[in-house]
Amino acid sequence: MEAKASLKYARVGAQKARLVADVVRGKSVDEALKVLTVMNKKTALMIKKLIESAVANADYKKTMAVDKLVVKKITVDGGPVLKRFRPRAQGRAFGVRKKLSHIDVVLGEKN
Repeated sequence: MEAKASLKYARVGAQKARLVADVVRGKSVDEALKVLTVMNKKTALMIKKLIESAVANADYKKTMAVDKLVVKKITVDGGPVLKRFRPRAQGRAFGVRKKLSHIDVVLGEKN
């Protein structure tokens, strides 16, 4: 069995979020939460909450042992881009692209 959780439209770029996701992929849930707690990245808090949500989903299902859970799969996909404008000198405007991400976590039992 698996427990899933997803975060849509996270206000962080996909490339930056993948750096954090790569650190916790394949680790046990306890170890992943410890690493994310001390990591100094914006995305670390988002992924930590997401893993805690997936653990709560697994606990609610009562089909898996919560202490044996592992981050089986974590994916970060790009979302839509918010296009904004920044005023510049002499009446010009430069575009600013604010990127969004979709993060999915799948937890499974350790073999």
